[in-house]
Amino acid sequence: TAFYTERDNRALDGYGYQTDYPPQEEDAASDVTEGHDEDDQMYEGEYQGIPHPDEIKAARRAARTKARTAVDAMSEQEELAEQYEDIIEDCGHGRFQWSLFMVLGLALMADSVECFVVAFALPSAEKDMCLSNAEKGMLGLIVFLGMMFGAFIWGGMADKVGRRKCLIIALSINCIAAFLSSFAQGYGSFIFFRLFSGIGIGGSVPIVYSYFSEFLQMDKRGEHLSWLCMFWMIGGIYASFIAWGIIPRYGWGFSMGTEFQFHSWRVFVLVCALPAIAALIGLMFMPESPRFLLEHAKHDEAWMILKQVHDTNWRAKGEPERVFTVSQIKTPKTQEDEFFEIQSSTGTAFQRWVVRTVTLVKLVLKNAASLFAPDLRLATLLMAIIWFTMAFSYYGLAVWFPDMIKHLQYEEYESKVKVFHGEKVERFHFNFSLENQVHKGGEYINDKFVNIEMKSVKFESSLFEDCYFEDIKSSDTFFENCTIRSTVFYNTDLYEERFIDCRMENTSFFHTKKGCHLNFAEENDVLIYLVSFLGSLAVLPGNIISALFMDKIGRIRMIGGSMLISAGCTFFLFMSFSQAAIIAWQCLFCGVSVAAWNGIEVITVELYPASKRATAFGLLNATCKLAAILGSSIFASFVGITKVVPILLSCAALVCGGLLALKLPETREKVLQ
Repeated sequence: TAFYTERDNRALDGYGYQTDYPPQEEDAASDVTEGHDEDDQMYEGEYQGIPHPDEIKAARRAARTKARTAVDAMSEQEELAEQYEDIIEDCGHGRFQWSLFMVLGLALMADSVECFVVAFALPSAEKDMCLSNAEKGMLGLIVFLGMMFGAFIWGGMADKVGRRKCLIIALSINCIAAFLSSFAQGYGSFIFFRLFSGIGIGGSVPIVYSYFSEFLQMDKRGEHLSWLCMFWMIGGIYASFIAWGIIPRYGWGFSMGTEFQFHSWRVFVLVCALPAIAALIGLMFMPESPRFLLEHAKHDEAWMILKQVHDTNWRAKGEPERVFTVSQIKTPKTQEDEFFEIQSSTGTAFQRWVVRTVTLVKLVLKNAASLFAPDLRLATLLMAIIWFTMAFSYYGLAVWFPDMIKHLQYEEYESKVKVFHGEKVERFHFNFSLENQVHKGGEYINDKFVNIEMKSVKFESSLFEDCYFEDIKSSDTFFENCTIRSTVFYNTDLYEERFIDCRMENTSFFHTKKGCHLNFAEENDVLIYLVSFLGSLAVLPGNIISALFMDKIGRIRMIGGSMLISAGCTFFLFMSFSQAAIIAWQCLFCGVSVAAWNGIEVITVELYPASKRATAFGLLNATCKLAAILGSSIFASFVGITKVVPILLSCAALVCGGLLALKLPETREKVLQ
């Protein structure tokens, strides 16, 4: 009570707390209600000399007030930040924040799912669209490319147009593009829609963290932003489960002739859009960030939203009589007048739109350039390096782990290959499947190959004379340097690309089924889904630990410690000679590194002022996606060649980033600017 009286007597300029603020006994300012006896109004911790949470909050606020009065010339931004922190504390943490937590969590989950869509759908999509290795590689990277541009675009826009509005537009683009991509039949159209899907979802991470942080009080910010990170894990689990449940069900789909095919992997792409759709629906019931509105001199709108937050939380806690006592909030002078005047300038609607768009682009670029001003330059460069090194290692290994498992499976399969030299077969009817075989220098005279499957079969320097092939289904089957005479191929999928340097004499092909979609399904798909599921699930303990200790040990030690321990984990990969060992080390790496990700995302929103927060997050997240593209490309190129380079690269990147993280300022006791 003494604190509020002292503050009111000072009559600080711009602070609109009313002088009839409720007395302390009516003000349960903390949402922590444990230990409170309703009968005698006695706080049980008082017997042990433990301060009441209200007293702790009042003392903290008094310390901030004392610090404010000690500063001769406090900027408007600092005054607003201090007052806004006091208001958010009075609003409490309750039903409103948890509702927003769920909605924004779904948006973050949609971002996670987007990273898995192409990887899971690709083994089936490549058969439908007959993709070359180069096309498959581009398709795998195009989503990250879209997310890179999307992060910068929507992050910058969110600081000028609004967090909620930009997130709605970004998620809408993602949903529409994902829907259209599921029906796209050609490679060009599919990659185009996946690019725009990535551009849309790229805005979710920078906006979600900036948006949610502006509804959190200082002592809860680190913990609850870390809990929010759990939705990224949930997204990975969701994608793995539905991929396993849908994609192998090849009967789930339909076709319209040969021009339109809708197979199970397309159903999977559609279902992956559900988290984004759910987030969109939830955002319709959420307000704009009041901190953003205050930055843009929209005092009345911000006041109404803060009152809504206050009333929602205290009604849910059984205190509907609690009154929102703020009458006026400090609003800094802005330089947005030019932007708003242009909207109502003369000319056609199109001319006004062009001028407004150009102005907006200039404002976004100017805001991005301000991140390298003297006061922010060092922090921005350090954060960019930390984001880059973390993403380079994490995403590089995320590709390397499953690719190494596939390589080990391939090596094991190849080790069991059966080689036949100089066999001579005449007048024989092959009515059984051929698998994992190499036939060299054979002669096949007047033989029949009818209604059989060929998987990983190769005929080298062989002779086929007066043979008959009918109803053949093949996968990874080739004829190389063979002579084929007076032979008929009827209703097979052995088209000309399967015959390498072969001599054809009086050979006929009838009703050839050409198309890579005829290949056998990959038998290791389920294992890849399981690997991704385990990697996502391994994040859970690390996420819980980082959330509980983020505000206790600090962001800097969390980031540095996690990255350095992750670097140590990578050395154990030298001892990984089996699929089980690689999966185990993948789980360990993911579980340890998630703490660094949480710390990086928390400190990013705390280092920058509200007018630059989403822009900075967007720029740094774009740097992250660039590192993901480079890391996944470089690491994948060494699969089957050497383990040394990927391991040393990831280790060096993590050590560099972890040591630089220790140079960052600690922000856990910092009021959100």
